[in-house]
Amino acid sequence: MTENVAFVPAGVPDAIAQQIEDALQVRIVLVSLAGSFIVGSLSCGNCTGFVVSKYAHPSEIGELQEFGDVQPLPSLMNACGNIILANDTAAIVHPRLSDRAVEVIEATLQVDVQRSTIAGLKTVGMAGIATNKGVLVHPKVSDTEIAILEDVFGLPVDIGTVNFGSPLIGAGLLANSSGYLAGADTTGHELGRIEDALGYL
Repeated sequence: MTENVAFVPAGVPDAIAQQIEDALQVRIVLVSLAGSFIVGSLSCGNCTGFVVSKYAHPSEIGELQEFGDVQPLPSLMNACGNIILANDTAAIVHPRLSDRAVEVIEATLQVDVQRSTIAGLKTVGMAGIATNKGVLVHPKVSDTEIAILEDVFGLPVDIGTVNFGSPLIGAGLLANSSGYLAGADTTGHELGRIEDALGYL
């Protein structure tokens, strides 16, 4: 998902697709990747392009190229959405990604990339979310990790949870600069942290 488009699984109910479109002010595109409908885990993108699982079929990649450069990630780690945290200017990635994989991310998304962790987790895309206004991450993030995030993204970094206490922010929240959607179990307090951290207030 980006500022302009959201890839959602083919077959998602129309009401859900409309809710995503309205909340995030994006165009909805029904897709599959590598024959799977877990498209959020298998892709990561921004206004410039998308990095997708290396197992994505050429026809699937072709369908996405209307929305920017699309490149398969040259890595055995194929859950791009789980191992990359990116916005339109920067990204942090799984610390064990190869130099070649980092180069592909840099070139495709046209961002500065740094390897790091969040709360000791290498799956940085699951442990946080970054928009062009702010970054919200796992509550057990260390001071050193926060300093890296602030330096890389140049944005304020805050901590929070979703879905009544889940620290895996990226797995329970969709967000861009226009709006957000959180899991149904997310509490009022959690919603307040999301709105403050990501600049909706």
